[in-house]
Amino acid sequence: EIWLDGEKIVGGESDVVEPIYGKTYLPRKFKIVVAVPPSNDVDVFAHDLGYIAVLDGKGGVAGWNVTVGGGMGMTHGEPDTYPRTADVMGVCATKDAEAIAEAVITVQRDWGDRLNRKHARLRYTIEDRGLDAFRAEVEKRAGVTLSPPQPFTFTSTGDRYGWSDGADGQSHLTLFVQNGRLLNHAKATQLSALRQIAQNHDGVFRITPNQNLIVANIPIEKQTEIHWIAKEAGLLAPWSGLRRNSMACVALPTCGLALAESERYLPDLMTALDALLAARGLTADDIVIRMTGCPNGCARPYLAEIGLVGKGPGRYNLYLGAAFDGSRMNKLYAEDLEHAAIVAALDPIFAAYAAERQKGERFGDFTIRAGFIAATGNGRDFHANVGNQAGRAAR
Repeated sequence: EIWLDGEKIVGGESDVVEPIYGKTYLPRKFKIVVAVPPSNDVDVFAHDLGYIAVLDGKGGVAGWNVTVGGGMGMTHGEPDTYPRTADVMGVCATKDAEAIAEAVITVQRDWGDRLNRKHARLRYTIEDRGLDAFRAEVEKRAGVTLSPPQPFTFTSTGDRYGWSDGADGQSHLTLFVQNGRLLNHAKATQLSALRQIAQNHDGVFRITPNQNLIVANIPIEKQTEIHWIAKEAGLLAPWSGLRRNSMACVALPTCGLALAESERYLPDLMTALDALLAARGLTADDIVIRMTGCPNGCARPYLAEIGLVGKGPGRYNLYLGAAFDGSRMNKLYAEDLEHAAIVAALDPIFAAYAAERQKGERFGDFTIRAGFIAATGNGRDFHANVGNQAGRAAR
């Protein structure tokens, strides 16, 4: 017999796992984020619980849009698993935010699936029970009535690179770290540069949700020195709009779940795609691209305008059509593509985007309007109407 917190979870000859209803633990992991418009750098719609600040126009916060039910993981070939963007459940006051969070977590604790690990996240609970029922139970447990959602606008999911002003004459420097990996190599000794900055910096370092690095609270007298150390190490280079909005999971050899390369391969793919973009005059355009070595979605590829998900060694599924602000998922465009096929598939789409886009139109929105891919709804709709032909039929 096996016992946990005073409850038997495996016993007898059958070794059947029984449901566990503990007081302090959840069926699976649970992710919580806070976003302040217009920046969606935390990808608030990708997580179980989120708070989006409702700004009062005077530099303060009037309340919080509460989001629930986001998540990125799925399994190839199993349509009952799917990524999902979070729903905006309603608005709460700051004083009630903690009570709402506790209620959301305890409802998932009690309603979540403890028998099927692939069905154990909050997004499936909400898909099965419905948002209205979930909201009612949260309000009941928290003793709080949520107000209707308030409007908000996100302008990007990325970081503000370079310098930004802080308080008391101090400033912050955001450095682009490709795929979150600092390296020493022939063209740029990034690790040595960061070590040199750390030896001279009295402030703090902060890692961003986009795998970049902020050197924070730099006093005026040290700003010039730190700027040039970072510049010479290639951490302030004029990257293309695609590369500075790129992200990859670690994949091989670090992650045992990876089916394909990601962190080590994406820079080479970026070089090939940058050449295509340069030929079309699109180098400066911000386009979000993300890659993972498996479908678990750790780099949030399903919220990227161009998503690549490992299917096997050297092979990837290509997804298109996500919203630039992270509010809409993409959809499967083509399967099992190797490097040359990825480049060949994207080249005509880049060409069409350069020639036919409307003023201010983002790449993901264009791929839908131009009929390359169908728009994705939420939940189970992620697997419906996939591929190029489905997009053109929907048009």
